[in-house]
Amino acid sequence: MQALNLPVIRVGRSAWNKGRVIGQKRPLLPRHVWAIRVRLEISEDHRNLALFNLAIDSKLRGCDLVRLKVADVFTAGKVKERASVNQSKTQKPVRFEISSGTRNPLLNWMKQPAMKRSEYLWPGRFQHRLHISTRQYARLVQSWVASIGLDPSQYGTHSMRRTKVAQIYRRTGNLRAVQLLLGHTKMDSTVRYLGVDIEDALAIAEATEV
Repeated sequence: MQALNLPVIRVGRSAWNKGRVIGQKRPLLPRHVWAIRVRLEISEDHRNLALFNLAIDSKLRGCDLVRLKVADVFTAGKVKERASVNQSKTQKPVRFEISSGTRNPLLNWMKQPAMKRSEYLWPGRFQHRLHISTRQYARLVQSWVASIGLDPSQYGTHSMRRTKVAQIYRRTGNLRAVQLLLGHTKMDSTVRYLGVDIEDALAIAEATEV
């Protein structure tokens, strides 16, 4: 009888995504943003309050957010109302607003001893690291959401990037504005990023009178 060549079954090795929540991370809701801000303000955590606020305002990817320099947002003794940086992924510039609620925490952070002669906005703690890492930023995001009782597995650094644009899209339905704010080169990328589906399109249509 001819032996069958059966595939080898490997045991004892778990899938890389076992126990993880795969897919897009949820944006924070306004009540979540408010709750985290209050906690950071009460604790007088100047760096994390400034980082949290600017992450939402800038809508930058984590890799671009951690590499921000003081000169990107600060000039002539004050925080800019608008800033522009080149995205590391696309090598194209993207502009973002810095709200008054973010400018004040940034000013307070600039006055801290850790910022003395620092080129980077979020300096690292060790000499070999000029700024905080994306991994450190991700851990901070996890701690922020956990502090208000949210499931950290449902949120990540892209939650910060999506938070403001999700509200803009929900209120206006303007995909082009969201595309520009995110710095996407293709509208398809924006549609996928927001998770826009037929229900969203119908809701916008129903709310529009002609």
